[in-house]
Amino acid sequence: MPGQDAKRHHASPRIMIGAADRKRPATQPFRSAEDAWLWTMAALRARREGARYTANRGLVSRPCEPDDVVRCLDALYRRRRIDLVHARILRIWGERQTAPNPAYATERCDFRLWREALDRLEWPLRVKGSGRRHHGRNRN
Repeated sequence: MPGQDAKRHHASPRIMIGAADRKRPATQPFRSAEDAWLWTMAALRARREGARYTANRGLVSRPCEPDDVVRCLDALYRRRRIDLVHARILRIWGERQTAPNPAYATERCDFRLWREALDRLEWPLRVKGSGRRHHGRNRN
């Protein structure tokens, strides 16, 4: 059921990218790969529009740089874990700062690709930052 898929991804534990750097106690981890991706796209958009980015100078200190998330995505593509269509869907919906809604027939396919890509991105982000692990859920 579409409603279950939409609810399922919000229950995941937080992802900590760059958790090895313990000098910043105020670092707020991401709740999910989706949160990390939306934050990354917002940061990349701001950079493209001319904002100067300085690590950990925002309102919330994050445990990574936007480029770290992009590198994880690039590694998945190079290992053929995701395709260009996944990256395209992540870009389109990331720029909109929202996930596709499976309740709308026109967004159902995008939602499936969005979930596939983020499910595959979640593990590399966890490994990179020694984040919390899932309990009771199989990983690809």
